[in-house]
Amino acid sequence: MTAAPSLRDLPEGVTAAAARRVMARCDELSRVTATPGTIERVYLSPEHARVNRLAAEWMRELGMRTWQDAAGNQVGRIGPAGADADDGPALMLGSHLDTVIDAGRFDGIVGVLIALEAVRLLRAPGGGIRLPFAVEIVAFSDEEGTRFGTALLGSSAVAGRWNEQWWDLADAEGVTLRQAYREFGLDPGRVGEAARRPDELIGYLEAHIEQGPELDRSGEALAVVSSIASARRFQLVVEGEARHAGGTPYDMRHDALLGASEAALAVERVCAAEHHIIGTVGRFEAFPGAVNVIPGEVRFSLDLRGEFDGERDRVWLALTRELDEIMGRRGLRWRSREIHRAAAVPCDPLLQDVVRAGIVDTLPQRGEEPPVIFSRAGHDGMALGAITGVGMLFLRNPEGISHHPDEAVSAADVARGIRALAAAVLHRAAEPAA
Repeated sequence: MTAAPSLRDLPEGVTAAAARRVMARCDELSRVTATPGTIERVYLSPEHARVNRLAAEWMRELGMRTWQDAAGNQVGRIGPAGADADDGPALMLGSHLDTVIDAGRFDGIVGVLIALEAVRLLRAPGGGIRLPFAVEIVAFSDEEGTRFGTALLGSSAVAGRWNEQWWDLADAEGVTLRQAYREFGLDPGRVGEAARRPDELIGYLEAHIEQGPELDRSGEALAVVSSIASARRFQLVVEGEARHAGGTPYDMRHDALLGASEAALAVERVCAAEHHIIGTVGRFEAFPGAVNVIPGEVRFSLDLRGEFDGERDRVWLALTRELDEIMGRRGLRWRSREIHRAAAVPCDPLLQDVVRAGIVDTLPQRGEEPPVIFSRAGHDGMALGAITGVGMLFLRNPEGISHHPDEAVSAADVARGIRALAAAVLHRAAEPAA
């Protein structure tokens, strides 16, 4: 690593004030919700429009040129030293502002706000640092996929990986993605304008809460992310025979619910025995659903994640053999349909190095090294990895709770995260390739 300007001498009060601003803005954004009493912001909704307006206002406070792109992502940009805002390639910072249903207030959101505060530090009056590249902040619009069932729509558009088949996706009210685009004020025919070329970017850095307990258990505040987990998602159907609950003896039953339940337990057993493989059955529906009828059909989901694609795929093959055995023994049939596949995304070695150096700059002792962990959750970087290098910084999440109102992060850790991300930008600027 090339030597970079240091933020070690920056008064703690500066980052403490920045962290308080982040926490207050997380609270402000939490009040922008479709369902009072909970947090719910989905793609192309009135709430999406409101948080984009807020983010744009906060970007303009920093002197950024702002725009909403053709996919509904909110973008802000500052040009390189001595140049126009539109000149040269950019280092992109960001995360997402959409949520799951009944969400916490930090997943994604804290990453956008930390990026804003990192830019504020770098542009502080009297201590502003001249960077050799532009900096962009992007508040991605649909990382979660809550409304239309397909995640990473906003970042996929930026990566030039829009799938034309997505236009026919429909939400729970039957509104198609194409219709929702028009109602939001976007033109479906222009979504390609959101795409960025690889030569327009020198990398993507994202700060995010860890959506697990590893940092909390180790007593560490920040970590370098080594890779983002690969994922496959399936819809599975088990078919048996619906018959009278009272009149059918056990030796004549073909109970789809019991077979599917055994399959769900097999997912837990097989995945728990593997290193860095996680399988989850999150949805489970029995039909016809009457109390006095043996279930004749069960539909359930499987979310399968792993650090490496090969390990993930090997476990899926092992699970198919388990299901063959279970259903054959019970006289049932089963089938599956893959609905999502994403390859593992290794973080760029140089960007891992600058994130590590940024974290080291926040540590009391220079000899200390931050932990390195892989992300079991998906992030917008999975899409951005198609066009540029990706680096990620994780913040401690007490007890690892996420996608839930109890999701948390401390102001002290946010302050360290702001300082570390700003320092990472400086370390990237010090590299000759910049």
